[in-house]
This record gives sequence, C-alpha cells and structure tokens, in this order.
Amino acid sequence: MADPRGFLTYRRADAPKRPKPERVHDWHEVYLDQTRTEAADETREQAARCMDCGIPFCHSVSAGCPLGNLIPEWNDLVRRDDWTTASDRLHATNNFPEFTGRLCPAPCESACVLASTPAAGGAVAIKRVEQSIVDIAWDRDLIVPRNPGVASGRRVAVVGSGPAGLAAAQQLTRAGHDVTVYERDDRLGGLLRYGIPEFKMEKAVLDRRLAQMRAEGTRFVTSCEVGGPAARDLSVEQLHADFDAVVLAVGALQGRDAPEVPGRELAGVHLAMEHLVPANRECEGDGPTPLSAAGKHVVIIGGGDTAADCYGTALRQGAASVHQLDQYPRPPDERDAELSPWPTWPWILRTYPVHEEGGERRFEVAVERFVGDENGKVTAVHLRQVTVRKDRESGRREVVPVSDEVIEMPCDLALLAIGFTGVEDMPLLGGLGLERAPRGNLTCGPTWETSAPGVFVCGDAHRGASLVVWAIAEGRAVAHAVDTYLLGASQLPSPVHPTALPLAAV
Repeated sequence: MADPRGFLTYRRADAPKRPKPERVHDWHEVYLDQTRTEAADETREQAARCMDCGIPFCHSVSAGCPLGNLIPEWNDLVRRDDWTTASDRLHATNNFPEFTGRLCPAPCESACVLASTPAAGGAVAIKRVEQSIVDIAWDRDLIVPRNPGVASGRRVAVVGSGPAGLAAAQQLTRAGHDVTVYERDDRLGGLLRYGIPEFKMEKAVLDRRLAQMRAEGTRFVTSCEVGGPAARDLSVEQLHADFDAVVLAVGALQGRDAPEVPGRELAGVHLAMEHLVPANRECEGDGPTPLSAAGKHVVIIGGGDTAADCYGTALRQGAASVHQLDQYPRPPDERDAELSPWPTWPWILRTYPVHEEGGERRFEVAVERFVGDENGKVTAVHLRQVTVRKDRESGRREVVPVSDEVIEMPCDLALLAIGFTGVEDMPLLGGLGLERAPRGNLTCGPTWETSAPGVFVCGDAHRGASLVVWAIAEGRAVAHAVDTYLLGASQLPSPVHPTALPLAAV
C-alpha cells in the first residue's frame, strides 16, 4: 500500500525548467531534458506523496479527472519502481497521456486531498508523474501497436484529427472496426498540431503516437474536407455510401471576435489563431510566418490558455514588448474556500512558464478602442479600468468602466484571445441536416448520436472549447456508443456521459 506519511517526507516539486534566457530563443519544450534516471528518481519521490485516499477525488469525473485515471494505483506503482505496470494502468484509461501530461491544467491536482489545505504542502504532482510514466514507457519500448484480434467488417469515418477524434479512432480500431480519419488540414492533429505551440508540446510527440495508430490499422486522409466542394473532398453522399457510422470531432474553432470595438478593422488587429497557426507552420518548416511579432509592441486581449500561447510565441519571435490584458480582477494566489471550496476548480492566479519569461499582465482593464495611423495600421490601444458585473434584470455580464482616465499603450500587433464561439460554418453540417445550438455546439442524445442517424459527435464540437482531457474522455465514450450502435453491445469503456459537467461552485 502507499506510504501514508509520504507527503510529510517529501516536498512537492514540479519538473525543472530550462533557463529563461535559453528557452525564449528556441521552440523546444520549456522543461529541462533530464536523464531518465534523474527523472525516474525524482518522480518516485513525488509519487510517494500520494496517500491512496479512501475516496480519491483526483479521479472523480465531476471533481477531478474525467477520464477516471487510476491515479493512486499508478502513483504507488511508480513509487515501487514498477514502470511497466504503471504504464499499463495509465493507458487503461488514457490513450494519450503524453498529451495530457504536457497540456492538461490538471483538475486532478486541484481535487487531490493534499490540495484541501496548504498545511499538506500542495497536491501530488500528478501531471509530472503521468508524463514521466509515458516518456519512460516510450524510451523502454513498452508502448507498441495493439492490433485487434477479429475484424468486425464495419467501417467508421472520423471527421477531425484532434484529441477527441484520435481517441475515438484508436478505440474503434482496437475494437476491430475499419476506421478512416479525415482531416481538412495538410497535417494531422487539429489544435494539437497548429494551435499548441512547439514549446508546450513538440510535434514529434504527436507524430510518434500517430505512427502507433497507423501500425494498428487506422487510416488517415489529409487535405480533405468532408462535404466540401473540391475534387479531393469527400461528398456527404459518398460518406453515407462508404461508412456504417460517422463521428464528428470537428472542434470549436470559431474564434470570438470584438467587432464592436472601434478600430477593430485596422491592419494589425487579429484573432489569436491567425497568429498561432502560421507560427506553428513555420516550426513545421513551411517558411516564415506572415504575422511575426518580431520588433513589435504586442497586446494580447484575454486571460486564458490561448492568450498565454500567443504570449510565449510573441516572446520567441522577438517582440519589443508583450502585454496581456484581462478584464477580470487579479485572482488570489491561493484558493479562497468561500469562492471555490475544495474540491472544485479553484479561482486562483495561474502563472504559465511564459509569464516568467518577460512581458507584463494587467488586470481589470479593457480596450476602449484601437488607434491607427493614416495608413490604417494599428499603432496604439486606449484602455480603461473596468469592473465586470451581472446585469440584475437580464443576468448578462457587463464590462463597466470605473474611471474616466484613458491609458494609451503602444501597439503594433493586437491579438484577440477571448475564446471560441463553437463549430465553424462548414458545408458538412448542411449536408447532414445538422444545425448548431445557440452556444454554437452540436447537440446529441444520451448515446452521443446526433439528429442525423448514424452520425455521432464528441469533443469540443459537442462540449464547446474545453480541456484536452475532456476531449479524450468524450472520444473514448463516443467510441463505446458507436461500437454498441454497430454490434449491439460494447466492451469499450465509456468514462463520461454527454451531460457530464465538472463540479463548480455556485
């Protein structure tokens, strides 16, 4: 059993990072490339902090991990230096722990019992343990293709190759179905490829897993828009003719805009993805980005993950200055039990590695207007101090200025990272007879099936822009539903229900 006093013996220690002056000048991952012996020794100490609680909130769907990762089990296996079995237990619930270990904000750690009080020294470093397990497993050739024993004779199309689509495809392939993944981009991975910067996850990590999936029998078709008009595209009629079931994992890539802000039309004001995608393409070898931040004063509007990705990308491109603006108050450094009681997701200040590298964050400010020159190019932003409140009658959120003072900030490149509004317009939806819900997502019934027979949906397309761990969980769950639809029953796991939501303070 676990050491119940391990958390008293060892202090929490996150993975060491490379020196800031070094990492801002390249695109490699920010964390230090330790030897596997060093990583294993340090990870065993961190895993020993896990108490194997009687009620492990860390893998509760509502409060912790929606995948239901068996965290106390593989923590104890790591503590005992049994990396092979730890990898087996980790992969039993998670197809891609190298993705979640690098990209997930770790609701499991927020729900860890050791996070319930500062006196415990902080949650178990679950993400670090997870990533160490899978990295060591790859190094030791413990991860191999898992080919299905019996072919079902049924064909499934998965539209979209992000984490939800890949998880669904791998599960269905392993269940014996003939699976083809269609991707409209020229490379596979969706936001994992073109949205997540290289310094957060090097694309060799993604390519390695795609190679495993190919070896298992999953087929991939790129530069093909299902329902699109081009000769290389797949028509909806052919989709129905060729496949017994369809999974829509098309993401929620419609960026939220701010057309009401004066000056939005100026050159140099862009949505965040217009900056991130070409930057990632440059890292792939496609040539220089047309939207570089080199030598520019960059202003990023938004306080989430996408804003932080733009922040780190701008620094690495050599921006003259970087400012990130958030209209909300600065969160506290530690959990406020009245605002977000344990084990709910805490409202705290989240400092990403990029925020340590330079630039500045400002809170309780909003852009009043973008200012341009005679050539229609943005040169500055006018800011106001604001507060965010709910209108008593409508319940809608309002951003209200609290000062008459206008702050002018130089700006050559403004990036709107204020979220996503749902599934993009695409001919496939009309071809299938599907409409987006008011939130911009695609709805489904209790079996993940949409109003179009035999067509299922998962991931951000269903949930709205969310976490990579929720995407993988929904991909696994939809695979169970499709397997049941095709064969009448399924032994595949189904970790979440379509209506599942994380626990939140009201």
